[in-house]
Amino acid sequence: MKNYDVIIAGGGAAGFFTAINIAETNPKLKVAILERGKEVLSKVRISGGGRCNVTHACFVPDELVKFYPRGEKELRGPFNRFCSGDTIGWFERHGVALKIEEDGRMFPVTDSSQTIIDCFMDAVKKLGIPVLTGESIQSLYKTETHWKIETNKNVFIAGHLVMATGSNPKMWDMLSELGHTIIPPVPSLFTFNIKDLRIKDLMGVSALASVKVKNSKLEAAGPLLITHWGMSGPGILRLSAWGARELAAKNYQFVLQVNWLNDMDRDECLEVLKGLKQEQAKKTVAKQSPFNFPNRLWQSLVAASGINTEIRWADLSKNHLEALAAQLVNGEFNVNGKSTFKEEFVTAGGISLKEVNFKTMESKLLENLYFAGEIIDIDAITGGFNFQNAWTGGFIAAESVVGKY
Repeated sequence: MKNYDVIIAGGGAAGFFTAINIAETNPKLKVAILERGKEVLSKVRISGGGRCNVTHACFVPDELVKFYPRGEKELRGPFNRFCSGDTIGWFERHGVALKIEEDGRMFPVTDSSQTIIDCFMDAVKKLGIPVLTGESIQSLYKTETHWKIETNKNVFIAGHLVMATGSNPKMWDMLSELGHTIIPPVPSLFTFNIKDLRIKDLMGVSALASVKVKNSKLEAAGPLLITHWGMSGPGILRLSAWGARELAAKNYQFVLQVNWLNDMDRDECLEVLKGLKQEQAKKTVAKQSPFNFPNRLWQSLVAASGINTEIRWADLSKNHLEALAAQLVNGEFNVNGKSTFKEEFVTAGGISLKEVNFKTMESKLLENLYFAGEIIDIDAITGGFNFQNAWTGGFIAAESVVGKY
């Protein structure tokens, strides 16, 4: 039987951040990290294509929370205590400089996730925090004074337990047995499978578009990327995140309405097309895109409107113009399934937000039990936001644990 003041379950971003902050604030506390796998920080390693998207350059809590489909209201307080700027400062103090990219994402200046892994591994070594791998938790037991954690190898006793096990169904089941409500997990951040002649040979083509799920309030805007399996890009990922539960209920079978002109409506589009009919009367319609998206996409939409590739603008009929406007601002695509976005699989679901005290990250049901990271029903769109939730939750949990000693 091994005794610790604090056991951190989960050797990922949230687990390491919590452990390091506890030990730095109170070096006398005996802290250990338990990880069921052979390796730690595996999600950190693959994040951002191996560069690790540490956080996002959004420094106002009220703005930052808007990137979280689940957790927006709950994270406002925590972000006022530890926000993106605090993350940057923390890593700088630990020898890691971050840089901001054009889209606001932040990475280590080395462009390598190994820099973040080395930072954490150096810190736990320096602080004397044991990282115990291959420790798969089999049961959790609460006594009046401590937690008893049984793994496949050992039995641990700890005054405080921090659960940072991410989207692990086995851990959710154990916490459910202890009384916690688990919001059923569904995928978030996924791309749409679409087989359609209009996009069949356009892999790699990108356009700024707005997208909407037909007969639904779900909509989003942003760059849309055509792939060999359908559609991806920030706009699609945003829609998938906000629609995670609704789209799961539809079994990922729905009609996607795409406005390739982003915020232009049908009437405005028709006026523009009529103007082009006058201004470019002698030019061939299909030859060059008059809008801010690639020629290949334009030619595909012209063909889908029933317009001959050799026809000139002057010869377009009223029906031609209306068909083209419909393709441009309200193209309907049948979605049949989803695909995981790269390796960055994110799940909506987990510990019910109502059962977590967001001032301390402590369970409202079980004393001296804390949560950090994706184990809670919080998730964000891509761009460093899920890591920021891990850092913030880990920091507050650490502060709360230390405050009890």
